[in-house]
Amino acid sequence: MRVYVILFNARTENEGIHSVQADDRNLIMMFTEEDDALRYAMMLEAQDLPNPTVEAMDAQEIEDFCADSNYECILVEEGMLVVPPDQNVEETDWRADGQAPKDKSNEGIDYDQIRRKLEGLL
Repeated sequence: MRVYVILFNARTENEGIHSVQADDRNLIMMFTEEDDALRYAMMLEAQDLPNPTVEAMDAQEIEDFCADSNYECILVEEGMLVVPPDQNVEETDWRADGQAPKDKSNEGIDYDQIRRKLEGLL
């Protein structure tokens, strides 16, 4: 099944997939309708997040990525109202300027491996 996800810095070395933190989990939303994903991306852009892009992908590829990366995914059905959280994380695993984050708590994470997995989804 084809779904739509939100990417930041699409098709760059600094590409990232949008996720929402819920308690101690990271959730990736898979929209069944492109219009719903585009609406959500516009809300993210209104929160000053850089260049959210809607990309069509195979749902199984996203599910596999989530399983490999200790993320979860949820299916957002047509017409479901989903609103981004009011607060965004202070520091992401990536930055809009392409530089690595300054936070040292992420040491040991193989970002190149994660990027290769994301590239494999495309």
